[in-house]
Amino acid sequence: MTTRKRNRPSQAGQNVSGVQAFSVREFFETFPNDDACIQRVMEVRYGLRHVCEKCGKDATFHKLAERRAYSCAACGHHIYPCAGTIFQDSRTPLQTWFYAIYLFIATRHGVSGKELQRTLGVTYKTAYRIGMQIRTLMEKANGFEMLKGHVELDEAYVGGKRSGKRGRGAEGKTIVMGLKERGGRIEVQVIPDVKKDTLRNVVLDTVEPGSAVSTDELISYGLLEGDGFKHGAVNHSAKEWSYYDYRTKETHHTQGVESFWKLFKDSVNSTHIHISAKHMDRYLGEFSFRSNHRQMRNAMFDLLIAAL
Repeated sequence: MTTRKRNRPSQAGQNVSGVQAFSVREFFETFPNDDACIQRVMEVRYGLRHVCEKCGKDATFHKLAERRAYSCAACGHHIYPCAGTIFQDSRTPLQTWFYAIYLFIATRHGVSGKELQRTLGVTYKTAYRIGMQIRTLMEKANGFEMLKGHVELDEAYVGGKRSGKRGRGAEGKTIVMGLKERGGRIEVQVIPDVKKDTLRNVVLDTVEPGSAVSTDELISYGLLEGDGFKHGAVNHSAKEWSYYDYRTKETHHTQGVESFWKLFKDSVNSTHIHISAKHMDRYLGEFSFRSNHRQMRNAMFDLLIAAL
C-alpha cells in the first residue's frame, strides 16, 4: 500500500506561457522593410557566406535589386531563400508575414483570423491562410523529444456544444491528451478515446521507461505500474490535489499540465470561440510551441524562420 502525505495545491507549472518577445518598436527597427526580412531568411537558411552549390567556392552572396534572390559573388548563381517556404508565390509583403509571426510568439492566448485581418490590413481569407500556415510552422519547429524524469498526464475535452447534455464527454468535443515533463517540455495530441490501450500507447511512445508518472484517478491509467513507471494518482473527486509518496519519494500532482489546459481552453473561449476537430492539431502545436520555448526571446522567432 502506498504511503501518502497530502499537500495543499501549489502553483507549480502555472506560468506555462510567459512568452517574452522583443517589443513592437524593436520589431520594426529590426525589420523595417521586405529587404531586411528576406536577409533574415537568407541568413538563417543558408548564410550570407557559404559554399556555392554551383561553383563549389566559399563565396559571399549579395541581394539582387527588385528580386527575392541572392547571387553568388564568384559565379553569379542565384539562390531564392523563399523557395519551398510558406512565403513562396505569396503576394503578401514579407514584412506583413514577419509581423504576423511576431504576433504569434508575443501573445499568450493566440491570434484569431479576425484579429490578423484588422492588424495586418488584409482580407479575412488572407489572414486565415497566414494564421494556419504559421501554426503549421510552429508545430513543425516544436519537434519531438521523449519525456523523462517526472511526467504529468491529463486528458481534456475541447470544443463542441453540449446541447443540454451534461458531462465531459459531450457530443462534438475533441479529446486531447497532454504529457508535461516537470521543468521541461509538454507534448500534446488528439486521441480517439480514453480507453486503457489508447492511453497506454501514448505513454509508451512519449515517456521514457522508469519515469515517475502523475495522473488523476481515471481508471484507464491503472495499468502504468505494470509498464515500469513509478505511477501515482491524485484523487480529485476526494479533493486531493497533491501528495507525497514515501515509497518512491515522489510528489504527485497534475497541476503543470492542468495549467496548460486551462490556458488553452480559456484561449479557445475568448480568442477563437471555436476550434474544429479537423484543425485541433495545429492549434495544439501552436500552444505547445510557445510553452516549450517560453524562456527564449528573439531566438523563438528564428526557430520559426529556420523551420521554413
